[in-house]
Amino acid sequence: MLPLKTPDRFTYSGNQELPEKWWTSFEDERLNGLVDVALDSNFTLLAAWERFQAAEAVADRESSFLLPDVEAFFSAGRSYPEPDFRGGENQQIGLSTVYEIDLWGRIRSQVQAERYRAEASLTDFQAAAISLSAEITLTWYQLMAAWGQLTLAQEQVATNEDILSLIIARFGSGQIRGVDILRQKQLVEATREQQIFMESQIQVLEHQLAVLLGAPPQDEIAYTPDSLPRLPPLPQTGIPVELVRRRPDVKSAFYRLHAADREVASAISARYPRLSINVSASARANEAEDLFKDWAYSLGANLVAPLFYGGRLSAEIDRTKSVKQQLLYEYGQTVLIAFREVEDALIQERKQQERIQVLEEQVRLAQQTYQQLRIEYFNGMSDYLAVLTAINQEQQLQRNLISARMTLLDFRIALYRALAGGFEMERDNRGREIQEPDN
Repeated sequence: MLPLKTPDRFTYSGNQELPEKWWTSFEDERLNGLVDVALDSNFTLLAAWERFQAAEAVADRESSFLLPDVEAFFSAGRSYPEPDFRGGENQQIGLSTVYEIDLWGRIRSQVQAERYRAEASLTDFQAAAISLSAEITLTWYQLMAAWGQLTLAQEQVATNEDILSLIIARFGSGQIRGVDILRQKQLVEATREQQIFMESQIQVLEHQLAVLLGAPPQDEIAYTPDSLPRLPPLPQTGIPVELVRRRPDVKSAFYRLHAADREVASAISARYPRLSINVSASARANEAEDLFKDWAYSLGANLVAPLFYGGRLSAEIDRTKSVKQQLLYEYGQTVLIAFREVEDALIQERKQQERIQVLEEQVRLAQQTYQQLRIEYFNGMSDYLAVLTAINQEQQLQRNLISARMTLLDFRIALYRALAGGFEMERDNRGREIQEPDN
């Protein structure tokens, strides 16, 4: 049913099987606990669940049209003047039912359409759960990276202050120029600015994490700062067709396409005659004690065939067919985006690993350069500006290296998210069979 040819494989693949709860691949118990809390308390996810509940209720409502409508009625009154109306009272009680026989499947098609929409809402909920788990994981490790940057900034402030002390100590002997002290002070203040920025970033990330957990940003989250984790082994990417069957957003587009197909069938059936049956039973009396003595029954059938609606029914068929075709193309685009997200994450991760290796080598060379220039400077063989440039480059490279490692984790999280299927939760574990997309 796909409006495109699926590729045979993805560019790269690992040997590690991707667990259903993909974030457990990082083997971080604190992260696992945060995700569990968020899946129970995040308001966006709770709203997605209620949308599914509403869609199921609509499907149940449409199913009720397959059954007869039964109503009970009772009426009572009194007439004046009594001499003109025997007894002066009028009471009636009875039952009535109306049932439309679904000759052409119009009602069944509408019910099926709403069932498909309900399934789409369920997969939307699963997709929201995956997005939430990815956002929690990303925010958590951004917080750890921010702590790493703060620790590095504090170390760099201390290092720069030590160098400033050495320069000031040698200034009295006439070996150091005053401008060198000013330049070093400027570097100290620049690293302090980095420290202040990271302190602010940590608090912002803590607020963001609290809101994701369904708590006010003022609530403190108990945790111990830690370093970024090692990257888990590359997961198996499988074949693209499996991804189509697994990803909730793709399945949601598939179900909406089938709902549109059922809408077309319902619109076509609306052009044919409708047959309904009416049955009623009632009792009427002037006195309450005589109410149930005599009953009257009626049975009727109505056959209504549309003759001239000004082209309305044909226009509705054209509309539903266009909607179906639109959703077919949207389904194909959703599949293409899913393939692209996997390929993007794979190539970005691979190239980011290469970039980190280059950065690590740059850090090593920058450290050697700084140490050499520092020795030459204090021996009067080099200008301080070269030393300042070297230490500034080294410290910037160290900060870039932490950011690059966080970016590598970001790409892996994106890969997990792109490959992930819906995982079972207490809310959606309802034991219902879900139809899988066709190849």
